[in-house]
Amino acid sequence: MQDFEEERIVTEAMLEKLPAPVQRYMNFTGVVGKPWIRDVVLRQIGRFRQGKDRPWMPMRAKQIFSTEPPSFMWKARFRMGGIPLLSARDEYSLGQAQMMGKLTGLITVFDVRGEKLDQGAMTRYLSEMIWFPIAYLGENITWEAIDDDSAKVTFKDAGKSVTGRMFFDQEGRPANFTAKRYREIDGDFSLDDWSTPIRGYGTFADLNLPTHGQAVWNLPSGDLEYIELEIIEILYNTAA
Repeated sequence: MQDFEEERIVTEAMLEKLPAPVQRYMNFTGVVGKPWIRDVVLRQIGRFRQGKDRPWMPMRAKQIFSTEPPSFMWKARFRMGGIPLLSARDEYSLGQAQMMGKLTGLITVFDVRGEKLDQGAMTRYLSEMIWFPIAYLGENITWEAIDDDSAKVTFKDAGKSVTGRMFFDQEGRPANFTAKRYREIDGDFSLDDWSTPIRGYGTFADLNLPTHGQAVWNLPSGDLEYIELEIIEILYNTAA
């Protein structure tokens, strides 16, 4: 007897009601004919900074996603002065999030939770579906047409919802994602414009996906580019 993942295959019919630029995007990714994605293991390298006046820190990270139910866990290590002193863990599951950081693996320097962090984590999850685009076809996702180059996308989970706007080029490649997202600042939160411009593309598991990108706070005082990433590995449906 075939298992659930082998029987659940993406078809052309699943794309028919999507806005035109989203259909173009899905065809670019190559999802048609592929099995549904249940879980994802993703590895990243890059750099991160906490503010314009703070130094960039080299970073290595591993992120695990689930699509049913939606969740993620992101673990990263940052080098400070060439030494891997700072580690961070961001988690989202069942509508709730936690963000924690430690020095030398022992001293907790932040541990943040709450509804505004939940909103930020849900928005992040929505934007990061670009690395497992089959999830954009899920029942918890709705699309609304805007124009030929963009569409509004909404993610619902645990009685909550977040919305963003995705931008695509004429080939169907994802170009950017924008949304209102809560930003944590010394224990407080500010609802700001946020974007994730994409800088490069590649192929993992026969899917055409973004490989290089940024995350940017688009503030009245000017853009704050705070993370730059390169994806070096993506594995699908590895959980037992």
